[in-house]
Amino acid sequence: MATRSKRTLKATPAEKPYHHGDLRQALVDAAVVLITEEGFGALSLREVARRAGVTHAAPYRHFADKEALLEAVAREGFRTMGREMRERMDSAPDGPLEQLCAAGVAYVLFAVRHPPHFRVMFGPHFQHPLKPEAGPEAGPNAFTLLVDCIASGQAAGLLRGGDARALTLTAWSLVHGLASLFVDRQLEEAVQGLEAAEALAVVQTRLLITGLARAGADGNSDGR
Repeated sequence: MATRSKRTLKATPAEKPYHHGDLRQALVDAAVVLITEEGFGALSLREVARRAGVTHAAPYRHFADKEALLEAVAREGFRTMGREMRERMDSAPDGPLEQLCAAGVAYVLFAVRHPPHFRVMFGPHFQHPLKPEAGPEAGPNAFTLLVDCIASGQAAGLLRGGDARALTLTAWSLVHGLASLFVDRQLEEAVQGLEAAEALAVVQTRLLITGLARAGADGNSDGR
């Protein structure tokens, strides 16, 4: 009787098991690390999946494409920035000018601590500017915090009058520009550590407040 040859089947690699308790956050974290280490050019959903230890199809459970993943990174950054600004403002002395200074310094320090988030938040990655998140989980909005500080300073007669939003754009331009110089390592203080960054941010923010002060509220200002 002829013997039937046994065919040995080659085992196919098993799909990587999914162990993360929060796949979405694991992918966001992996994207931040990848951007930090290799820059935006290396970012892809496949590489993010590999670093997160999941199959290459797993990211599509939460993100339609790379831009959607970058949006999640940006929104995480905005939430963290708003929270850090509010925390520093809460620890500052009472008064709108001190609150404004605290908000500006916190903005700069966020960028120094989280450069990948900062670059994603304000980089050319999105077809349209991101709208602020709504709901209690969104946290305080950074721009709104600055507007409120400016409006409080005006109401107290400490800052010049006019459109609070226009003055806020002036304040935002300064702190954002300073933050960008730190992130791009264009300042000597960028390599001197967090304390040097904080000291420079305090100086620059106070100079800004002097320029925005109402005549009589600050001896160095002729604002109205």
